Amino acid sequence: MKFIAEINVMPLRALLDPQGKAVNATLHGNGYPNIDGVRIGKHISLEIEADSREAAARQVEEVCARVLSNPVMEGFDFQLTEPA
Repeated sequence: MKFIAEINVMPLRALLDPQGKAVNATLHGNGYPNIDGVRIGKHISLEIEADSREAAARQVEEVCARVLSNPVMEGFDFQLTEPA
């Protein structure tokens, strides 16, 4: 079975996000004072072939933890869907 994984990797809330702070300041300077708490991360989309949804989820979890994120500084979440 083929699945599509949509993965979001974000800096941990406890850590400073300098890129998010810079964008937040730029938004305020451009007339959007009501927008706050900007955080910048990564979005990754991939296709995976697996025998089941559970097997796909296990493999995506492993890839996220070992390759796509730095667990010291980032967290991740993902959603699996089947192609239409």
